[in-house]
Amino acid sequence: MPLVTLKALLTPAALATMDPKEVYRFCPDTTCSVVYFSPTSTYGQADVKVPVFQKDERGTTPVCYCFGHTRADLEQAHREGQADAIPSSIQAHIRAGRCGCELNNPQGSCCLGNVNRTLASEARHA
Repeated sequence: MPLVTLKALLTPAALATMDPKEVYRFCPDTTCSVVYFSPTSTYGQADVKVPVFQKDERGTTPVCYCFGHTRADLEQAHREGQADAIPSSIQAHIRAGRCGCELNNPQGSCCLGNVNRTLASEARHA
């Protein structure tokens, strides 16, 4: 987990307790309340400035943090037969060097996998 991700996304109170010498990991488990953990500390959703895709199933929760695509946006794109448009747009932004997932996405890595999995799930449930 890039330390810059925690520095960007932890609330001020949580950031004040973070030990920059620790190695932190991201917990993607939807049933676990922990978002970040190290051998000596944990941070939950309340310690993060944004809703975490893997922990929050509301429609307003971002799936793509850099370009603002939410679960509801992906559901709507699928309903309207435009499911390929969002991943294509994100890929174009990545190629143009505009992606900032290490600062914006709580998992600290590219969101495109989450976008594609969410759209595939929409297709299976249609």
